[in-house]
Amino acid sequence: MLNQFIATGNLGDDPKVFYSPDGNPVTSFNIAFQAGKKKTCWIKVVTFHKLAEVCSTYLHKGARIAIAGILDQNKWTTDDGQNRNTFQIIGNSIEFIKTDGRGFKEGETSAESINGEVPF
Repeated sequence: MLNQFIATGNLGDDPKVFYSPDGNPVTSFNIAFQAGKKKTCWIKVVTFHKLAEVCSTYLHKGARIAIAGILDQNKWTTDDGQNRNTFQIIGNSIEFIKTDGRGFKEGETSAESINGEVPF
């Protein structure tokens, strides 16, 4: 079964960076994308390892990107017994469409695309 999700969108906030127990960087951020003529949707993106480092260095609130990865669903039951679920993209490739240049050296332009490693 093929699971490939590709979206273009704008970051709603700067990426949040944290580290796995074994010290590998992880970033998390939300992007807004169009899902129809007048509907805007939000989805969480998580990146790992080198791609996480790139995201934390070069991405910022408002940046427009294209993200490719796998669609992952999380399900859980709340303390009061309600079933909940959410979706996220486990990103493995990113393309910079528009950034404010943050993180780039003077005269350097944004990378066309960067591929990452999904840890599983």
